[in-house]
Amino acid sequence: MEPQGPQGAQEPRGSVTKRRILADLTPLRTSVDYRRLWVGNTISWVGQAMTSLAVSLQVYDLTHSSFSVGLVGLCSLLPLVVFGLYGGAIADTVDRRKLGLFSSLGSCGLSLALASAAYLGFHHVWFLYSVVALQAVCGALNSPARSSMIPRLLPPEQLPAANALSSITTTSGMMLGPMLGGLIVGLWGYQAAYTVDAVAFSASLYAMWKLPSMRPEGAGAGAKRASVFDGLRFLATRPNLRMTFFTDLCAMVLAHPRALFPAVAVVWFGGDAKTVGLLVAAPAVGALLGSVFSGWLGRIRRHGLAILLSVAGWGTAVAVFGLTRNLWLGLFFLAVAGCADTISMVFRSTMLQAAVPDEMRGRLQGVFIVVVAGGPRLGDFLAGSVGDAASPTVAVTGGGAACVVAVALLAAKWRAFARYDARVPEA
Repeated sequence: MEPQGPQGAQEPRGSVTKRRILADLTPLRTSVDYRRLWVGNTISWVGQAMTSLAVSLQVYDLTHSSFSVGLVGLCSLLPLVVFGLYGGAIADTVDRRKLGLFSSLGSCGLSLALASAAYLGFHHVWFLYSVVALQAVCGALNSPARSSMIPRLLPPEQLPAANALSSITTTSGMMLGPMLGGLIVGLWGYQAAYTVDAVAFSASLYAMWKLPSMRPEGAGAGAKRASVFDGLRFLATRPNLRMTFFTDLCAMVLAHPRALFPAVAVVWFGGDAKTVGLLVAAPAVGALLGSVFSGWLGRIRRHGLAILLSVAGWGTAVAVFGLTRNLWLGLFFLAVAGCADTISMVFRSTMLQAAVPDEMRGRLQGVFIVVVAGGPRLGDFLAGSVGDAASPTVAVTGGGAACVVAVALLAAKWRAFARYDARVPEA
């Protein structure tokens, strides 16, 4: 029997096949609020990536120091960790729409401050560091609020598709933002890039403004203030949710070769800065392709097993990358790793949204931010340390193999995780 459309009309078989292969756009079609939120976040994400590059370029222009540029990331890490946790608690107490709106306003105002300083010739590194730290605070407050809204806007069966669309937002921003930022800075200066970012925030602000009030369920007038420690205690009693964090840490701490790309570009491939750029871009390209061709993910019910396999796939691809000395083959395996990471992210995010009660979603999303922000930075430190102490080959291939072994041990320890069924979400 032919598939039926929403009005009972027969749909061409080719269109059904295409939907099963390409990203599922059902959330964008069925929810106007979600569509506005996704479009606004996508536009603002590109703008933020532009500003991130522009700040790094400006810091280097002022200091001619790579160490000073590296401090930009450190200035954002601590606020992300601290306010990621407390931002999640706040999101479980107040109207999430208002929290998202005000934090977006803060980010927009900080971009305007950067633009104003550049127009006025106020060029000081301490000012740039301060703004970056405050931007991280706004982002840490905004992300738990925005992520906690998604399960209220969409039915559970559409959450995997929504998280795949979120991955498109992230990866396209990572690819387009720096390219546009470099172009705009080169043509019109830092002030132009910061101004474009501030204008881009208007899309996110409009989307937040149009949302209905979204107080957490159970957060009535007499509800007590949400506690970070209550969220952590809740997580301690939920093995499936803990496993989503443990598996991600296996990938990002043990098998995260980014810090070694400058060395391997020269030593393995005889390349230069352009080669480093290709190595950095390859996982993002794979992640974007994984998001675009994610229509089949909605049919997967064993989310825990899918996470285990995709994280093991990441580790395997990284390990094989460490053994290859052909640049294009190496780029291919990095792209495979990026694709596997996207699949893992989709199911980890879906489990967090579906298996967590609404009054706890903000706090668990805050923990998610801490893991996502801290894991890769710890991975950079570990890979760099092992690369210096032994060799890049040992660091990359050994790290990938360690990731696979660690995931296998976790799967053996918590066997129920592989049996997790999306039709009966259990934290």
